Amino acid sequence: MERPAKRLISLHINGQEYDLAVSANRTLLELLREDLMLTGTKEGCDDGSCGACTVLLDGAPVRSCLLLAMEAEGREVTTIEGLAKKDKLHPIQQSFIDHGAIQCGYCSPGMILTTKALLDQNPNPSEHEIKVAISGNFCRCTGYNKIVSAIGAVRQNSKGDE
Repeated sequence: MERPAKRLISLHINGQEYDLAVSANRTLLELLREDLMLTGTKEGCDDGSCGACTVLLDGAPVRSCLLLAMEAEGREVTTIEGLAKKDKLHPIQQSFIDHGAIQCGYCSPGMILTTKALLDQNPNPSEHEIKVAISGNFCRCTGYNKIVSAIGAVRQNSKGDE
């Protein structure tokens, strides 16, 4: 069986530039987890329906299991590892902890990045808008109440942007 040809691409991930040789069939999820060891991005369903692999691409939430790495060339990718600044968690991350919105933690990176995109677009979303925004991110541990409360608390305290 012939291996797919590799192509050199440039990616901006969490504010850092990477030049990587990537196979045409390699997903962004595989590249992040296996090549760059950014394991905060989780693999769940592998068909785009659970949201565990959500990252931000130019500020918009995308399913990294469905996006070929080559499609992210020259664009800004933000993973959960890119939110905290030095030893200080991002306000969204802190709110999830403060409100008990993290159970097993598997969905949390995708949920938090989806929240960041929401608050960057709409700093004061209604509860309904919050629920709609996170509706594509599945959590099997909670009833979502604590997650919605955590997002609401960030909405009240800041823009979600720090």
